[in-house]
Amino acid sequence: MDQGATELRAYYARRAAEYERIYAKPERQADLARLTEWIGGRLAGRRVLEIACGTGWWTERYAPFAAGVLATDINEEVLAIARSKFYPEGHVHFSIADACALDAIAGDFDAVFAGFWWSHLDRRELPRFLAGVRRRFPDRTRALFLDNRYVEGSSTPLAETDAAGNTWQLRRLDDGSTHRVLKNFPDAAELVAAARPFAKTVQVTELPYYWTLECEI
Repeated sequence: MDQGATELRAYYARRAAEYERIYAKPERQADLARLTEWIGGRLAGRRVLEIACGTGWWTERYAPFAAGVLATDINEEVLAIARSKFYPEGHVHFSIADACALDAIAGDFDAVFAGFWWSHLDRRELPRFLAGVRRRFPDRTRALFLDNRYVEGSSTPLAETDAAGNTWQLRRLDDGSTHRVLKNFPDAAELVAAARPFAKTVQVTELPYYWTLECEI
């Protein structure tokens, strides 16, 4: 694990208890309602592997419609919160797993979902991650990605851009610590160009505060 990934893991472990406040922003509620309906419909009846599930905010919303869910994250701190939520009995399982080592995750799935993970990938590492998704899942698997758009006044301001075009934010936690966090905001054209080599079909939707990408592997 490189230094950036190690720092990101440490940041989310420390942020676990305060993470879900981001979903309380009033201006984002219409988008969130629309996304909740979208993800429940697109994953209905599917056997889902969720990558980087965090505190399970999205898992809780789509799990009642899915045939089964294995929700994974690299941090036990966020998984502890995710496990505490309400799910249909025996329907959802959790596991520590590395999003960049999907071959190590056992199970048969016909859908994969990653919310708010794409933006934390270094642009140079994104093709390797997507190749791993393509390699891990059989043809006709449904792949869903969901992430933030940058909106001035609602998003945390960008602090810097590195030589590879990655953008970074400085985020302050309740404990007073400040963290430099990789957070990219690709537009629709970038998303399609990145996904097309690894998918049969690609569809991107941009909402005011979020974007979605749906692929058929």
